Amino acid sequence: MSLDEFQRPLYEVKAGLFKGLSHPLRIRILELLADGHEHTVSELQEATGLEASHLSQHLAVLRKHQLVESTRRASHVYYRIAFPEVADLLTVARRLLGNIVASASTQVDALPHLPALVREAQDSAS
Repeated sequence: MSLDEFQRPLYEVKAGLFKGLSHPLRIRILELLADGHEHTVSELQEATGLEASHLSQHLAVLRKHQLVESTRRASHVYYRIAFPEVADLLTVARRLLGNIVASASTQVDALPHLPALVREAQDSAS
């Protein structure tokens, strides 16, 4: 697929967004922040169980891709979701994953009804 110069930046930004979302701990951090409140680094650290240095690295990636914002007040840094759509995206992703799991479950339930050769081919593919 060839992208012209006007489309390419949009796809690069989208790819960056998904890079920011591409780690389970970053998703966990965003879900914690999706409650709409600001959270201190220490609150996020306690909720995730991450060491401060690892949490800092994940927060830096989320800031880089403009998924979160931070504010320093006195000796604390507070984080919040940068745009309400981030929380919406997490909700849609959760719903989509629920549908995928339900579909996969239905497919597994149908396995006993498939002919033996088809089941064996599916078993060897996994």
